Amino acid sequence: MTLALLLALAQAAPALPPDSIDGLPLGTLPRQELPARGCAAYLFSTGQVRGLAAMVTGDPATLRIALDGTVRDLARAGAAGTVSLGLNAESVYRGGEVTATVQLTIESRPNLNNGAAVPSATLRLDRVGQDTVVVPLAGLVGCAPGAGAAPH
Repeated sequence: MTLALLLALAQAAPALPPDSIDGLPLGTLPRQELPARGCAAYLFSTGQVRGLAAMVTGDPATLRIALDGTVRDLARAGAAGTVSLGLNAESVYRGGEVTATVQLTIESRPNLNNGAAVPSATLRLDRVGQDTVVVPLAGLVGCAPGAGAAPH
């Protein structure tokens, strides 16, 4: 009876993508290029599985994530806080039934040209009828040539 119950539960649970970050519905993105214009934040997971979890671009203002095994680009629906290198300290993105909020801290560093460090960030995913997921992140900002280097 117990084995039958476990098999039924395993079949009912949605399968996570093979590149799942720490057992979450969020997966790793493939290699991403620098943006054609402006800057982008490349945000990596900081848990047990380390991989590119999100890319935030300033122009156009989008968030790229791999959710449930599918790469998705979500458009920015709102932003607040200070702006550095074309990226807000907090931005909200929406697409379908997904709302994602990204909070990030951008620090210029003398050893980084055409970009900056992101020592801490969070990605909050809200989906209708599902649990909210909050993922700690960190990474770098990279800018297209001539997009405005970080002040030193």
